[in-house]
Order: sequence, then C-alpha cells, then structure tokens
Amino acid sequence: MRWLPAFYVAGILVLEPLTPVQWPVSFLLIALPVVAAYAHPPVGVAAIAAFAVVFEGVLAGTPCCAGRMVGHLWDRHYVGAYVCTALVGVLGTIMAAHRTRRERTLASVRSVAETAQRVLLRPVPRRLGRISMEALYLSAAAEARIGGDLYEAVPTAHGVRLLIGDVRGKGLLAVETAATMLGAFREAAYDEPDLAGVAHRVEQSMSRRAALLPGSEAAERFVTAVFAEVPDHEPLVRIVNCGHPPPLRLGPDGVTELDSADPALPINLGILLGDGYRVDVEPFHPGDRLLLYTDGVTETRDPTGSFYPLTERIRAWATLPPRELLDHLHQDLLAYSSGSLDDDIAALAAYRLPDEPRG
Repeated sequence: MRWLPAFYVAGILVLEPLTPVQWPVSFLLIALPVVAAYAHPPVGVAAIAAFAVVFEGVLAGTPCCAGRMVGHLWDRHYVGAYVCTALVGVLGTIMAAHRTRRERTLASVRSVAETAQRVLLRPVPRRLGRISMEALYLSAAAEARIGGDLYEAVPTAHGVRLLIGDVRGKGLLAVETAATMLGAFREAAYDEPDLAGVAHRVEQSMSRRAALLPGSEAAERFVTAVFAEVPDHEPLVRIVNCGHPPPLRLGPDGVTELDSADPALPINLGILLGDGYRVDVEPFHPGDRLLLYTDGVTETRDPTGSFYPLTERIRAWATLPPRELLDHLHQDLLAYSSGSLDDDIAALAAYRLPDEPRG
C-alpha cells in the first residue's frame, strides 16, 4: 500500500505519451492524495499533494514530457486541475490523520485484549509431570482475541487437572463469565481431593456470582465443561462431563470418544437437579493422547453446510506430538470451512509420556 502512489504515477506516465495532445490525462493526479491517504501519514500525504500539483504543471508545460508548449501551463482547465488537486490534498491529509488516529486506537484495543487473554487464558505449561501439553485458541472475532471458550491445566497433588469449557453467548458477558469460571477452577483444583468436588465447588462459585445478577442474565450464564484428572502414577484419566462434547482418546487402538453414560448439566444449571457428578474412569496409558475441545470444532461447516467430522479426520494425525496435532487440526478446520470460522474454538492436547526406564 505504501508503494501504491508510485505505481499510480507510473501508470499516468505510461498513459500520457500514448494519448493525443488534446486529451491530457494529467488530471488523474487529482486523486493521488487520496491514494496516498490509505497508507501514508498526514505529513506524507501533504507532501505528495504538493508533488502532484508540481507534476501536473510539468506535464502541462514541458515539451519533453508531453509534447505540449509551455503556454499550456496556465490554461484554464489546467489551473482548475491544480486547485482541485490542492483541495483533494487537504481532504487526503485529514483522512490520513483520521486513519492514523484509528490505527492507534485499534493498536491500544489489541494490546488490552492480548493482556486480558494472557490473564484469562494463560499459556499452559508444555510439561506437567509425565504429561506433555499444548493448547489451541481461536476467537471468532479476529480483532477481539478473546471470547467465551476457556481452558486451563494445573498440576496438583492429585495429578494434572484439566478444564475446557464453552460459555453461552458472546461478548463481554461471556468473557466475564469465563473469568469467574477460571478463577473458581484454579482455586478448587488444588484444594478438592476428588474431581467431583472440583466440579461442585465451581458450580457453587458460579451460582453465587449469578445470584448477584438480574434475573434474566442469571439464567443465561451457564457453561458446558469437561473436567479431567490424570494421576501421576496410574494409567487412567478421570472425567466429569457437564453437558460438553466428549473428549477423544488417541491411542494404538484408534480414536475413541470418551462419552459419559450420565453427563451432568452445564455449570450454573446443576442447581436445578441438586448435587451429584458422575466421575468416569477411562484408560490412559503411556503413549496415549487426550484431546479436549469445544463445540466450535465439531460445528464448523463446509460450504455445503456439513459439520466437521472430527473423529474421522483426526485419525490421520493421531500419532503426532501435541503441538503438531493441534496445528494440523487448525489448518484442516480452515481448509474445511474455506477460511470462515464462525465460532470460538479451543482445544487441549495432552500426551502421556512413556515411562522412564528404571535405574
């Protein structure tokens, strides 16, 4: 974009000798300040406008450039072109100043969004005990950087505890709900001795927060979530599913959906049925991979409207390390949707490292 004014002038120089003398095209330079306003600062646009006026005079009155006599320099229509170019130069300078101010504002908003993302969705450690971890997060609003999907991984005395969730709704309301959910999990994950207790504690925190809101908002603040726990010295994973898409286990036997026989209601709706969270125990051996994801993955559509078949397509990358697995998933989602992802997407990939040889 910065080179666009130069290309524009070059195009005029090519056209000018090709047109008859009575058909000058130097008046096209009137638009040059507007072209420059797309990428240059106000001072630069003003300088380019001055150059355009001078260059119009050169084309009008220099025989070597256009074959015209010097007497045409002050012809009425040329003088009108000079005045119009100067006026457009003033407008272009104002446009450039406005654009520069908007760019600074956007940069400030992006900085705030990135800071908020680092606070809410901290980068997961790549190694937690015997677990290798990686995360993927894509916001549907490209400039927002953060949305309603959330994830977390913390090492505790009970093993590595994982959370992935999807807040109902979008915007600031969803971000605030995600912040409450993550704060509650980060506290409960260390204190509660069992995974059902973690889910119950998070439910209580979310319910207390919702009780402070107006009636309609309180009913809408719920989160689908999966809580997972990987003990350090047991080849298994414990899962509590609260109305969320089931995790996938990728192992030598293929891809397995770890669906719960009795999933709980989403967080902040469990109060409707009282306490009680089913803990499902599944094998998770060294060399296995665990993928937790939000419904933005499985609800991605291709141009015909078909949903993304995650279980089928991920088989091709089931043996990859977590980072490469998520990178392939990201690229495949973009290709499947023709580059238009309409929902927030979050995913956690956990790889149980092989046991270290004794001695």
